[in-house]
Amino acid sequence: MVLRAMMRKRRVWLVLALFAGLAFASAYALKLFEPLPLNAAASSSRLVLDRDGRLLRAFTTPEGRWRLDARREDVSPTYLSLLFTFEDKRFNTHYGVDPMAFGRAALQAARHGKAISGGSTLTMQVARLLRGAPTRSIPAKFQQIADALRLEWALSKDEILALYLKLAPYGGNLEGVRAASLAYFGKEPHRLSIAEAALLVAIPQSPETRRPDRGYASLVAGRNRVIRRAAAAGIIAVADARAAIASVAPRGRLDFRTLAPHLSERLIAQHPGMSVIATTIDRTLQEQAEAVARRNAEAFGEKLSVAALVVRNRTGEVLAHVGSAGYFDSERLGAIDMTGAIRSPGSALKPFIYGLAFEEGIAHPETLIDDRPVRFDTYAPLNFDNIFHGTVTVRTALQLSLNIPAVKVLNEVGPVRLAARFREVGMPFAMPRNLTVALGGAGLTLENLTTLYAALGRGGTLVPIRYEKEGGPVWGASEPPALLQPAAVWYVTDILRGAPVPPNVTPGQVAFKTGTSYGFRDAWAAGYDGECTVAVWAGRADASAAPGLVGLRVAAPVMFELFAAIGPRRVAFGSPPPNLMGSRRNADLPPPLRVFREQRHEGSGATVEQALHIAFPPPNAEVELAKTEGADGEAEALPVALKAEGGALPLTWLVDGNPLASSPHRRDAFLKPRGPGFVQITVVDAEGRSDRTQIRLR
Repeated sequence: MVLRAMMRKRRVWLVLALFAGLAFASAYALKLFEPLPLNAAASSSRLVLDRDGRLLRAFTTPEGRWRLDARREDVSPTYLSLLFTFEDKRFNTHYGVDPMAFGRAALQAARHGKAISGGSTLTMQVARLLRGAPTRSIPAKFQQIADALRLEWALSKDEILALYLKLAPYGGNLEGVRAASLAYFGKEPHRLSIAEAALLVAIPQSPETRRPDRGYASLVAGRNRVIRRAAAAGIIAVADARAAIASVAPRGRLDFRTLAPHLSERLIAQHPGMSVIATTIDRTLQEQAEAVARRNAEAFGEKLSVAALVVRNRTGEVLAHVGSAGYFDSERLGAIDMTGAIRSPGSALKPFIYGLAFEEGIAHPETLIDDRPVRFDTYAPLNFDNIFHGTVTVRTALQLSLNIPAVKVLNEVGPVRLAARFREVGMPFAMPRNLTVALGGAGLTLENLTTLYAALGRGGTLVPIRYEKEGGPVWGASEPPALLQPAAVWYVTDILRGAPVPPNVTPGQVAFKTGTSYGFRDAWAAGYDGECTVAVWAGRADASAAPGLVGLRVAAPVMFELFAAIGPRRVAFGSPPPNLMGSRRNADLPPPLRVFREQRHEGSGATVEQALHIAFPPPNAEVELAKTEGADGEAEALPVALKAEGGALPLTWLVDGNPLASSPHRRDAFLKPRGPGFVQITVVDAEGRSDRTQIRLR
């Protein structure tokens, strides 16, 4: 009885064990044939490329990895030869598993008592990388074999190779041969030398112990083993192998290329679903433009930054975009993209005021105009140098950027008409309807100004600037909107070609205009030839004043350097339009055009602010004190400019209640600071009206 009971119990356990074994085998079989997790390779670094497909900037994946796509044609043939020789000789002929490699690995293990070489193919390695599973156990090997067979069934050899080139580990957060090549050598993988290619073959075998910044000796040993095996197989010459072994390997990582960083971030944010964004940027010119901006900003002084745009006139394509003097320069607030910052353009809009006057037939470049003191109600403009030049031609007035003639012309053209013209062509900035526009009393961006000057370079029609290679403006049968008529553009261009140039610059090749905003906060230069337009802004990103910041001295030299970077020979301007009144003598003009006639009639749009107010510094502003060497050799603070608008002359200025020595018939004054701290400024006009503001000097 006892024996029979024991036999029954054994049968029960046997049945249970059989069922358990079948269940385990079924589960394992099902696991072997789980769908391949190809979505594990879906995530890639997002890329911003230049017009020729060259990398400008890459971004990490959401998981924080540098993982760049690469195909067979993207890597050097030398790298592929070394990879196949060392990792998988029969990759192009086997079906995912190489029986000969497995046999060799088994014989070596039996002979030496340990694993000498692996039998994994590149396809099996891709399967392991997709699963992210360990490889040392026998079940894991069976899983890899099953996955490799399915990979070969589902994908082509080139697709499998592309997965390896994308996913192979290279230490840290580097994945894929392209990311590794950029991080360790600063070059694309199609330009690899023998030593570099061998190193990139060796690292994935032990990515953390062969990282250049951790295991230099192990890295070099692994690289040299790849080189020797390739030489033994006749893949590379013995002499080349010796030279490669003697070469020095990198000892750390390089920073990833960060060209056009502000633009790249903008485009990435605008297109969240795009993995690759092709731009109109020319990488070579972009590198030069960033270097020019950085070098000049450092020469200009502390905290000064430079922004620039280079545009092709015909298409509006931006060839270079410099948002600041240095993206990572915190002292200059380099992370701020100053191409889109709204600032005062100074005198940079004067060519368009004169252009409207030429278009309407109320002026000609040789028309005489007075540069003498004048008042428009309570508005009395002054020239930048506070000098009156008497009677001059319109040509001279624009070339010397005289303020009073420009305000006179705007008074006749009408600020409303100027604003309407900008609005008609789609310019997005708001234009005040008063005479201060002529001297910078408006806010616009460097992108706005570049678009306007590129229209002059096109002959008058305006095309929006664009950054993306695809999706440019399509006008169909109609022409783009006209900013100015061709004859007016020709007059403006002819004048601007003769503007005074900085030292060591050949005049006449570029038509350009500079601008300086009130208080020395913004310096501008914009110019064009028959092919390109270049516009430059210089100043401080926090909008504080920088004494000596003048367009011709600061921004114009940068602009001409960028023109030189485009090419040594300037493209000629177009031919003048037919029936152009091309006389350069005032006496040859029709009588109405010989002298500028000032009507100053009602409704001309010449409206001004009546109330007295302090225009600069603005309320609660922080003004940084600039210093210079005094007569005794000690550093002393430079004066701070004060500016009032409106009210009735004479004006009286008070600083902390004490009168400030100033000319009562001028609207500006200069405060000589005693040192840092808070200062209360008051201005009183002839009628007893006053305005006050408080600023902080630091």
